[in-house]
Amino acid sequence: MSDIEFTQQQKEGLTAALQKYCADELEIEIEQFDAWFLLEFVTNKIGPVYYNKGLSDAQSVVERKMLDIADELYQIEKQSEF
Repeated sequence: MSDIEFTQQQKEGLTAALQKYCADELEIEIEQFDAWFLLEFVTNKIGPVYYNKGLSDAQSVVERKMLDIADELYQIEKQSEF
């Protein structure tokens, strides 16, 4: 599996969001450096769970669509003596 990667701008935004959450909800002030490491931890340890769930959901959608296509192909199939 490839690593989950974010752009620099995304990392900065996510780091700021973590800092704000910690301050607002937990009443803990964390510096940008600490928030950066927390983001890396969440991305590497928890991110794959969400990533895999997304893949599983996407696979379910594709399978349903493939069944729909198979049904539609069956409906337009012509009778043949051969």
